[in-house]
Amino acid sequence: MNVWKHCRTAGAACALGLGLLLGGCAGPGPQSATAAMPAKAAAAAARLDSTPRVAVLSAFAPELTLLRRQLADPVTHQVQGVEFTTGVLAGRPVVLFLSGISMVNAAMNTQRVLDRFNVQALVFSGIAGGVNPGLHIGDVSVPQQWGQYLEVLIARETAPGRYTAPPFMKDAMHPNYGMFFPRTVEVVTAQQPQVHRKFWFEVDPGMLSAARQLKVPLSACTAPGKCLSNPPKLVVGGNGVSGQAFMDNAAFREYTFKTFEANVLDMETAAVGQVAYSNGVPYIAFRSLSDLAGGGDGENEMGTFFGLAADNSAKVLLAFLRAWQP
Repeated sequence: MNVWKHCRTAGAACALGLGLLLGGCAGPGPQSATAAMPAKAAAAAARLDSTPRVAVLSAFAPELTLLRRQLADPVTHQVQGVEFTTGVLAGRPVVLFLSGISMVNAAMNTQRVLDRFNVQALVFSGIAGGVNPGLHIGDVSVPQQWGQYLEVLIARETAPGRYTAPPFMKDAMHPNYGMFFPRTVEVVTAQQPQVHRKFWFEVDPGMLSAARQLKVPLSACTAPGKCLSNPPKLVVGGNGVSGQAFMDNAAFREYTFKTFEANVLDMETAAVGQVAYSNGVPYIAFRSLSDLAGGGDGENEMGTFFGLAADNSAKVLLAFLRAWQP
């Protein structure tokens, strides 16, 4: 049937309806959904709070316990299942949240807080495994830079017990551990939009300088009569490393210390450091030793000392917030 002829005989109403139908067909079509997507994405990423704040994050709930108790005027926001709580901590406007455990969670949720809040700086508080044999459980380490020590090339075995990186792999810059060759990561920033590679993500120098001035009494006892043999101390400077594995191996701990001169290792901070670098936001991390990453006698110590370590880290963070002048 000739639809135009049919409409001429059926009247104006048919012609109007057909015009609307064909107008819709001639319009953007699939592009209309695409055009709506930026608006939807913009709405999803809208700022939830405009107050300039310090983002204070920890990996899992016990690390935030002391800080939550100290938080005044709390207001909770939910972003895709993640809870962000604004308030005042040590006299400073903050937003508290859990990064989640391990590297992808830490990177994802750090970017979320930067997108949804007016974040002026990132501060991490939590526990870590001790790598430097000169440090002890309960000590608080504040490294000057963090690297991703498990970002590796897994090399082929070219002779019994001998592993060789491909000749084109120029960024395997640290000594290998068997088949594992640590590598740098690719990054871009607004200031450096071209792809470049980094291993170390440096903390903010001003924040590190403020941390060096702190004098904080740290807890040495988990209960009356149950105290550490070495009184905990605050150590500012040196290196930290992060990777997506819980490490409890004496040989790999020794390699990590010798290769990266690391004081501590964890599963999140270097990921936070990379996000901070990419966004041009200053950061620092306070990590207290809950265990020795496989270097202690007997079983891993984390289950016994994570509460003490988490509180020691939080105490240093609170002192830092009171002292630091951006």
